[in-house]
Amino acid sequence: MYDVIISGAGPAGSKCAEVVAKAGYKVALIEKDINYRKPCGGGLPRTSLFKYYPQLKKVDFHKINGTAIFSEDYHKVRHVYENLKVNPITVDRLKFDNLIRNIALDAGAELFDKHTSVDFVQKEGKKIGVRTKTSEGYKDFLGKIIIVADGMSSKLAPRSGLRGKWKIENLGLGRAAILEGKYSLEKNLAYFFFKKYGYSWIFPLSETTFNIGSITYFENNLKYNVQSLFKRFLVDVQNRGFLTEASYKEIWSGSFPEPACGVLDRNLCGDNIILIGDAGGFVAPINGEGVHGAIVSGDIAGKTSINALKKEDFTYNSLKAFRKDPYIKKIIRNFKLQRGFVDFFYENEGENLNKLFKLAEEDEKYNLDVINTFILGRTPPKDFFTRVKNS
Repeated sequence: MYDVIISGAGPAGSKCAEVVAKAGYKVALIEKDINYRKPCGGGLPRTSLFKYYPQLKKVDFHKINGTAIFSEDYHKVRHVYENLKVNPITVDRLKFDNLIRNIALDAGAELFDKHTSVDFVQKEGKKIGVRTKTSEGYKDFLGKIIIVADGMSSKLAPRSGLRGKWKIENLGLGRAAILEGKYSLEKNLAYFFFKKYGYSWIFPLSETTFNIGSITYFENNLKYNVQSLFKRFLVDVQNRGFLTEASYKEIWSGSFPEPACGVLDRNLCGDNIILIGDAGGFVAPINGEGVHGAIVSGDIAGKTSINALKKEDFTYNSLKAFRKDPYIKKIIRNFKLQRGFVDFFYENEGENLNKLFKLAEEDEKYNLDVINTFILGRTPPKDFFTRVKNS
């Protein structure tokens, strides 16, 4: 019997486990494979991450100090951040996820590796635990609060009754790889290439390795094949001189879906259940960055669980404090705005993106507005869109 059962030991689940275990409660952290490298770009542009994990300052992750963004027709927006106390980082997700998971274990959480969550344990119509599948058969974990943090492909989330399965037009479909070899990129910049179907990226990870990928969004998932787009992008950036070798050693590659419409809002919690991270839609609609939202949602879910355990009230009326938390409400509001921005950006086969980036090339202030909107998820000024329409 556990106070809190957490299904999924990625950034969201690990942060939640750390917070609850530090408070002295018994936590089961369930993970299907701690050696699994989650497919994504590994770009962490928000320095607020270090507030949640000051330990990162002592880890040798690749530091970046700026961004270069290109439109479909290769208009360029470049910005270097000045006077940073700490730098944004790019990471290999396998190393990063294991680091923050170990922080949760050091706080007292119990890890159950090679356990795949397949269903809830129920009694008299109530969900009282999680059933997992292992190489030795099925195992049941009983708990007072269940945190679903096992990604957008979670089996528990649609069985919770809080949400259904994702529709393909509400997703991003991506392909990513870590390659090794020489490149001619500025090693301290993160590179984004916005296309009419979505975007592609190149994030340096060291002097000789980089993460490269492509992603499609919404209806474009049905119009384009992301595997073909990824191969085409690789050839294109080689032809344009960003990558200087004819072929690269592949260290790792993978395909992935991600939720792209923002947080589920009213479908985040129920009696003794909270959805966090990708399972709850905490992925930024514009740039697909999900680690920050995962960690924030894990932190708030942990604090909400502690308050519920103190009161011994695990009902929806107690756990709804999670979605009413100011930080969660801010994320929900920002992601709703970003979802509307995305529709505008990709109108007319991405023509608005081309206009927007051309304006940014000509105007330094507008350039900064583009960086803040696309990379940091900030709300742009009122004339941001009218200038594109009138151009």
